Amino acid sequence: MSAKDSSTVVGRMRGVPIVIASTACVLLLTACTSGGTSDSSGEPNFVAGKDGTDAVPASQRVMAPVLSGKTVDGDVLNVADYKRKVVVLNVWGSWCPPCRAEAKGFETVYQDVKSQGVQFVGINTRDASPAPARAFQRDQGITYPSFYDPSGRLLIRFQRGTLGIQSVPSTLVIDRHGRVAARALGALDKSALLKMVQPLVREK
Repeated sequence: MSAKDSSTVVGRMRGVPIVIASTACVLLLTACTSGGTSDSSGEPNFVAGKDGTDAVPASQRVMAPVLSGKTVDGDVLNVADYKRKVVVLNVWGSWCPPCRAEAKGFETVYQDVKSQGVQFVGINTRDASPAPARAFQRDQGITYPSFYDPSGRLLIRFQRGTLGIQSVPSTLVIDRHGRVAARALGALDKSALLKMVQPLVREK
């Protein structure tokens, strides 16, 4: 091999770690993003909105799965107990900066709409123990309950395409009949969250 060829090979090899590192960064950002549009592949019933949220026409909604288990506080929680309420499910982790950024806004909206028959429920995921999740709720002033779901066993109950399991944070809204009605795969501000919830509050 000539000196010129050797120099070319070395140059190419030096670029490999950069490509690998870039790929790793993309995967990390996919797992914990601060926003973006939703991917509706596998679930054609979603109608994409302009603010990163998707909605489903009432006639095309599917039933949400049964969700029950222990909370981060060790209590027993069953979403079926909120029958005839609009349920807002927020997937979050204490390790996720966008989750921290949206948390106080979620609590503010919850306080504004809970008297209208709306219940918020968190699904904490990928935290190795409940302690960081409890600290997160305390620091952010969160008063609504959250499932402790470190392995994502609750998330995989949702129909394919309904919820992006790799997208944290994610939000799913269930209507008063227990059907999946809206979602956002990414962080939400208060305005976008209210736009998801309010139409469902007005439904009978």
